[in-house]
Amino acid sequence: MSLVSASFNTSAMGDYGYDWALVDVETSGLMARRDRVLSVAVITIGPDGEQTGEFSTLLDPGCDPGPVEVHGLTAERLRGAPTFDQVAGRIGAMLQDRVLVAHNAQFDYDFLAHEFARARMWLPVSQRLCTLALNRQVDPPTDDMKLGTLATHYNVPQQRAHDALDDTRVLAGILRASLREAARLDLPLPLVTCPPRAESQFTPKPPKTPCAYRNPGRLTSDGPLRQGMKVAITGETAHARAELVGRAVAAGLNMMTSVSRHTSVLVTNEPASGSAKVRRALAEGVPVIDEHAFLCMLADVRPGTAHEATAVAAAPMAEPVAEPVVVTADLAPRAPSAAPVQEAPVQEAPVREAPLREAPLREAPLREAPVPGAPTLPTAAPVAPVPAPRRPAPSAGAPDKPLAGRRVLVLGGVHADAAAARTRIVELGGSAAINLSASVTDVVLLEKGEGDRRMSRIATLELPVHDIHWLSAPTAIATAASGTAPRAQEPHVMPRGGVIDLPTAHGVPAPEWYVTAGWAPQPDCGIDVVAFLLDEDQQVTFDEDFIFYGAPESPAGTVRLLTGGPAEQTIALDLASLPPATRKVVVAAAVDGAATFGTVGAIQIGAALGSSGALLARATLDAATTERTMLLVEIYRRGPVWRLRAVGQGYDHGLDALARGYGVDIAD
Repeated sequence: MSLVSASFNTSAMGDYGYDWALVDVETSGLMARRDRVLSVAVITIGPDGEQTGEFSTLLDPGCDPGPVEVHGLTAERLRGAPTFDQVAGRIGAMLQDRVLVAHNAQFDYDFLAHEFARARMWLPVSQRLCTLALNRQVDPPTDDMKLGTLATHYNVPQQRAHDALDDTRVLAGILRASLREAARLDLPLPLVTCPPRAESQFTPKPPKTPCAYRNPGRLTSDGPLRQGMKVAITGETAHARAELVGRAVAAGLNMMTSVSRHTSVLVTNEPASGSAKVRRALAEGVPVIDEHAFLCMLADVRPGTAHEATAVAAAPMAEPVAEPVVVTADLAPRAPSAAPVQEAPVQEAPVREAPLREAPLREAPLREAPVPGAPTLPTAAPVAPVPAPRRPAPSAGAPDKPLAGRRVLVLGGVHADAAAARTRIVELGGSAAINLSASVTDVVLLEKGEGDRRMSRIATLELPVHDIHWLSAPTAIATAASGTAPRAQEPHVMPRGGVIDLPTAHGVPAPEWYVTAGWAPQPDCGIDVVAFLLDEDQQVTFDEDFIFYGAPESPAGTVRLLTGGPAEQTIALDLASLPPATRKVVVAAAVDGAATFGTVGAIQIGAALGSSGALLARATLDAATTERTMLLVEIYRRGPVWRLRAVGQGYDHGLDALARGYGVDIAD
């Protein structure tokens, strides 16, 4: 079967022909550094779409097989199967010089990388393609992006879910269909470059036990140590460093590896050494004491204030989650005559081993008004959702929301005009698109928009094209351009500053949320998505609370950074397993280099339950001009519920300054 239909002029759409290696693994758990591969299947396909090879095998993991109810692989079935190192050579030969393809490809890639490392071999993959990320770009009218759902949509037969070989055969059909759609829409493939990896380079450090107490501030000249104080040690010590740290942790102190303005005290026997920690302590006014004084104080550490508990034990999601409660906040830029807005403080934090990319620091003022606190919602018992009706025809919007159910792409215009047009689209109940996809229903042309390279494809698809005046009094024009039925349930469109309550079941937060940021492909710069886990004082509790490309996973795996393509990154977080001290997770983005978000353009945010779950909410953030960092989303606790807020607050300075504000001291 050919990957692209003969009716497509593929030479005008870019090269979609690669040697592909389609992979699926069944595993004993979800953490690649800890769990093992139980079965693996590989199918190779040539640039013409024809299958060239196939291999599958069960594997003896040497451990408990984990959730048998999911994959059906018992210890008895796996007994006598080869170990991974016995088949690694054959798998490597099939992957060599091919693009690895998988559904949620980073999952399969990470597991293979660890298995190859355990076998003392390199994973021979230089590029990967995620069919989940590809379909997020295509945006077919499916209720979710699960493998089985896409198989049904693309008419691909599926016989045994969670069987590695059958899943890989299904994946082959989905890849072919998805590539045909990408070619039809002239979409670039979200290929991810995969540099060589060794286990020592990507295995996170062992987890540190979070301190149970809030930081009471700095040590005073005549005061005692208090539980929760942040303590750093530098230089040679008479006692073993591990002994000092262990005794301090047992006493309830928060031992840090760096010094910031939130450090309570620095312990050193060499205050004149001029070490980086000593210099920083002197610059920040952090008290400095010697080891003897510290040991004496450890004998009388005063009680601290415990963090408010936020973690809720996870429970099986046996019933549908309650529908979200929506709160919106108007964050339109204030007029110059408006009263000044007090800046929401951001805090400081720890040194990471992996350096951030260098960027010149400009201590410029905030460009956007900070997000105000969301209003308190009245308490209400969760209500189980009823089956959602299918989306009404685009012309059936309410009088005050005439664009409800429509997805509108804006082309051309200067950034300010394009941003204003997208804001207007959301006000009218529509969703503002940033890229062409199967869900786009209308196109608005601003100045020079007719010169956009996508216009020829838009004409072929027969999408309605309007000028800016259409947004004053839009009238729906029926179109069958996509040739597909609408979704049963459209995601909630959030304005900048909008807030929703994340669904719960029986008062328990839905377990894993995926917040995905996407943007138009950038030829001249990169964008890094990061996350900060903050306590009630808006500080990181310890070093690993900063998630970025150099440390993409928290030690317990509760927060992870995933890369779906060069123009898409995702923060995955398990709300039920967050440390008790975590009150808020801030997701931010930074431009790598001298570019700004004004030149990058709009950032599209999507929030979904699970990696391939239905999209709950969507927001378009594009009010930036000269900013180089931007707060995208906050997920925070308000009373008994977790909330998600679309922020869109930008800063002119780089990621290093933003991180220092939350307590992360970046090492160049």
